[in-house]
Amino acid sequence: MSYPKSTRPASGRGAIENRVPVRFNLPDRILDGDWLDEREWQDGGAPRLRTTVTEEHPKSILSFNASPDLPFDRSVNAYRGCEHGCIYCYARPSHAFHDLSPGLDFESRLFAKPQAAALLRKTLAKKGYQPEPIAIGTNTDPYQPIERTYRITRQILEVMVETRHPIVITTKSAKVVDDVLLLADLAKDNLTGVALSVTTLDGKLARILEPRASSPHKRLEAVRLLADAGVYVHVNIAPIIPAITDTEIEDLVAAAAEFGAQSVSWIPIRLPHEVAPLFREWLYTHFPDRAAKVMNIIRDLRGGKDNDPAFFSRMRGTGSWAELIRTRMRIAKNRYGLGSSKWSVRSDLFVPPNVSGQLNLF
Repeated sequence: MSYPKSTRPASGRGAIENRVPVRFNLPDRILDGDWLDEREWQDGGAPRLRTTVTEEHPKSILSFNASPDLPFDRSVNAYRGCEHGCIYCYARPSHAFHDLSPGLDFESRLFAKPQAAALLRKTLAKKGYQPEPIAIGTNTDPYQPIERTYRITRQILEVMVETRHPIVITTKSAKVVDDVLLLADLAKDNLTGVALSVTTLDGKLARILEPRASSPHKRLEAVRLLADAGVYVHVNIAPIIPAITDTEIEDLVAAAAEFGAQSVSWIPIRLPHEVAPLFREWLYTHFPDRAAKVMNIIRDLRGGKDNDPAFFSRMRGTGSWAELIRTRMRIAKNRYGLGSSKWSVRSDLFVPPNVSGQLNLF
């Protein structure tokens, strides 16, 4: 199938287009012919898409939430945007808050927070701070490619080791093993766990679904390496995409068990806000033969809509398809001896960091 030049999939990217949303009264510039003409006249056409990183310097880094269906109440995001380019990523709409596209901008116009660890130390040192597990990787992958340069996630882990503060990590990157020594140090006191998301075992599918994430095999190897180091490892089979990846449920659970994961969980695909049209465009580009079927099943999972934002049901779906997935997961987990997805870390070893510059003698 051929596409107009403006909509041909970009190599190594997940989204097909880069539409700026109007949800926040932002300019929908992609439809502005005068603006496009002027840009081409000045720039000579659209340049090859490259990743750019802008440094941010926020005043705080620890975010709190009161969501009843999340297993954590605080999180740190060292970056904004994610170069992995997973087309289904529910965090894409966050770029719209900043007059950027949840499409290609989310994958290529990234933001780093180099002072994150220092800000976190100050927060942990505040009088009255009560430790609870910090989640990292909730809105952007902490081990996306730019972590190799910035090492912000590593610096955060160093603060966790220093203070014996619990932290849980979610990632699609095998690069998490670069910090295995820090993670093993925390794990010996049950202060950490790592959730590796594995969506498919099909490398070819992964390259178009999550183009710059680690390959499925490398992620599973990371599961083994972390488990061998004594780190609790959880595999998150997420998202499950009907008629695309749901046929792999049992194989994914089996692989998780084989490579040493201690538990597994699952989440059906979520399509909030701009993610729905982005995913639909991706679907009709790569799977035109079944695109309508996929969307029909998703709507069945989501109460007749593309997305269901309600607490609890957003994580599990409703209806016959959701029940079928639940049943298959339960049977597979029992078959391969994998435990509950509810895993916990301890919070009673916390020692506030010293930010006074004076040595602690006792």
